[in-house]
Amino acid sequence: MDSFAALRRMMVDCQLRTYDITDRSVLAAADTVPREAFLPDTLSYLAYLDQSVPLPGTGRALMTPMVVIRMIQTLALQPGEAALEYGGGTGYGAAVMASMGAVATLWEPDAEAAALAGPALKRADAGAVALANKRPADHSFDVILVGGACETGPDELFSLLRDGGRLVAVEGFGRAARVKLYQKSGEIVSGRPVFDAAAPILAEFRKAPAFVF
Repeated sequence: MDSFAALRRMMVDCQLRTYDITDRSVLAAADTVPREAFLPDTLSYLAYLDQSVPLPGTGRALMTPMVVIRMIQTLALQPGEAALEYGGGTGYGAAVMASMGAVATLWEPDAEAAALAGPALKRADAGAVALANKRPADHSFDVILVGGACETGPDELFSLLRDGGRLVAVEGFGRAARVKLYQKSGEIVSGRPVFDAAAPILAEFRKAPAFVF
């Protein structure tokens, strides 16, 4: 077993299993997808630490392993479902969902991060993940994973969900942040908090500065 494989197994056993992540398919994918491939070589040693890792030269970061993996578990992903990772940087979440049998797409509007995603997915042998360079068509996805925190709700992504589709996102900042799961029924989208967690903020979902007297 190479050193990264050993670190990956340690992540699964010591971080994920102790964070209420019990789904076998999720754990198997986390134990298979090489997280180090989604970071530059100079930062690969950070891949399995219990922390988020900023992607140099971009406005994105890889979320903490246990947060992104538990978010994927929350989606209750089924093989064959169409899955989108939005704002996922180099696409680690999309690769995990593809490993679980989803038809996965990464939509990354940050141009610098998107430029890193193709080579990262290739290094990870996750070439089945499609890269979207523009907004996908409405009603395209069964599940959406938002790859960062939102200070405002991710409402503009709801139209991408099919009827019955689910979206998971970190909402809020710092200690007030929590993961919310949304589900679409017809044209109605309802959400509920699932667990407390923090993630790097996605710039497009920051609150507009308010004028204070």
